[in-house]
Amino acid sequence: MSSRDEILASVRSNLPKLDCPLPPVPLFDSETSASLIALFKESLLDMGGDFLDVPPGEEPLQLIRQRLAAAGVVCSAVPEVSGNRPLSSVQAPRDLADVDIGVVRAAFAVAETGSVCFTEHSLGVNALGYLPQHLIVLLDPADIIVNLHHAYQRPEFHHGHYVVFHSGPSATADIEGVLIHGAQGVRSLTVLPLARAPEHR
Repeated sequence: MSSRDEILASVRSNLPKLDCPLPPVPLFDSETSASLIALFKESLLDMGGDFLDVPPGEEPLQLIRQRLAAAGVVCSAVPEVSGNRPLSSVQAPRDLADVDIGVVRAAFAVAETGSVCFTEHSLGVNALGYLPQHLIVLLDPADIIVNLHHAYQRPEFHHGHYVVFHSGPSATADIEGVLIHGAQGVRSLTVLPLARAPEHR
């Protein structure tokens, strides 16, 4: 046995035998906004994202159809929107480098930070969250939670292999505070509130 192994074995055998459960952590949601979607929208806009308000009686997808029609390459990971670059044809992440618009659905969103959460199931190919020029995110308003304390209790963190938060588009700022969007990822992130189809709930 090496000296390293002897030291580690000694440490393990002399650990104190204490039953000390971790202290409970509050969820910090006692003073939440009455409207999670309003708080989410405000936070998203603060982070440089865009939120599409759907006028009463209007079909939600109508708000993005013009953008999609004007785009050269659209890759969609959602059944509600058809793209012209099927995910099934993607052999490697770099195959998404020329995508103009990616369309995905958030697993859930966090009102406090204006963040949307993606998993490997949301994206299909993880690079779809980063390589397109623009990202359109469908979000069921029922999937908005109040803060990150609730977020980390979600099942996605226990069952998924890949979980990531996006808070607005990619951004960077230099030492003088000049903010540039789209420096390392998507140039714009637009959230469209759209309930999930019943079979996908």
